[in-house]
Amino acid sequence: MIYRNKLSLLGFGIMRLPIVKTDSGAEDIDTYLSTELIDYALANGVNYFDTAWPYHEGQSESFLGKALVDRHPREDFYLATKLPLWEIDTPADADTLFARQLTKLRTDYVDFYLMHALDGERFDHMVSSGLLQWAVDLQKSGKIGRLGFSFHGTNEDLARIIAAHSWDFGQLQLNYLDWELQKAGQAYNMLTDAGIPVIVMEPVRGGKLASLIPAAEEILKTQQPGKSVASWAFRFVGGLPNVMSALSGMSTLDQLKDNIETFSVAEVDLVLTSAERGVLDSALEASQLAAAIPCTACKYCMPCPYGVDIAGVFGSYNAYKMGGSDFGYKMGLKALGEDALADSCIDCGDCVPLCPQQIDISQEMEAIATETAELLSVDEYRAERADLMEKRGSN
Repeated sequence: MIYRNKLSLLGFGIMRLPIVKTDSGAEDIDTYLSTELIDYALANGVNYFDTAWPYHEGQSESFLGKALVDRHPREDFYLATKLPLWEIDTPADADTLFARQLTKLRTDYVDFYLMHALDGERFDHMVSSGLLQWAVDLQKSGKIGRLGFSFHGTNEDLARIIAAHSWDFGQLQLNYLDWELQKAGQAYNMLTDAGIPVIVMEPVRGGKLASLIPAAEEILKTQQPGKSVASWAFRFVGGLPNVMSALSGMSTLDQLKDNIETFSVAEVDLVLTSAERGVLDSALEASQLAAAIPCTACKYCMPCPYGVDIAGVFGSYNAYKMGGSDFGYKMGLKALGEDALADSCIDCGDCVPLCPQQIDISQEMEAIATETAELLSVDEYRAERADLMEKRGSN
């Protein structure tokens, strides 16, 4: 395992653990499988674990406290969590929430603490409410080690955030697709120039860069037989010298093993050559990912009060636009259910400010609904769905 500033270059994001469905239809963390992942990661060199207050509907911190902190020596790993600024109005509120985080995590200090999902509006709130000073004072007290932020705004917002404090680190969405598409490369350089180490989130874009269309995958596998598609994305970010750790929200042991293998080389072998960068650009062009809606399925926008499966709709649409068949798209929509589709969006706008990618969700839903209606009329879709349900019932 490669280490930078004592952190494993592969970090474990406790956001997309394996889940089980309860009798009520809710999703709980699969404790057995998830604990197996934690143990394997720690035994194979991963020492940075990143969670947050809202992950897994509030279950993530408690799970990590039981699976990691309770069961392993505290000095063997670094623990990161975040302050949900959208739920906090005053430093007194932050005191209460932070105390609950320590209780859930079963620890009396946090190694890395982030101001969560900063953009311009949340930055203004953080400063004007005294929450930045609260965090600085908390660090001085020894309750947190390094103070940073996760970022989901414009690069103009980022410039103000950088100037506001001597941050210990910044967390960016960074991958080879967003390097230019969302100006992530510019953001990386801004932090680097300011002397702020970078933690990477979404290095595989919510899984999109781990599975490309066959033509794009063939380009990568011809160049590197036996290596996964995801390994290219991790090498891209790992090869950047100011990256301190790259987070992966791993949900299977195979994903974990593959990512560990990627970072179990000499640093010089991790860096993509100029020829390999050209191959990656060719695969990106072949996959048409740049034309996709930049949804990472983080689900911060959900649940929709009107039942739209926002992440599901975007995922199905992107798969279709990136080379999927008409039939596959139709079946994907049927799996979501008619009430969860784009045409159920009423343009209330509640989800738009919640999106870290700054997607105009209402506008995209309207466009998807229009395009989908041309592909498959609503009446035809509902008739086909009713026929399918009837067949399933008879079986």
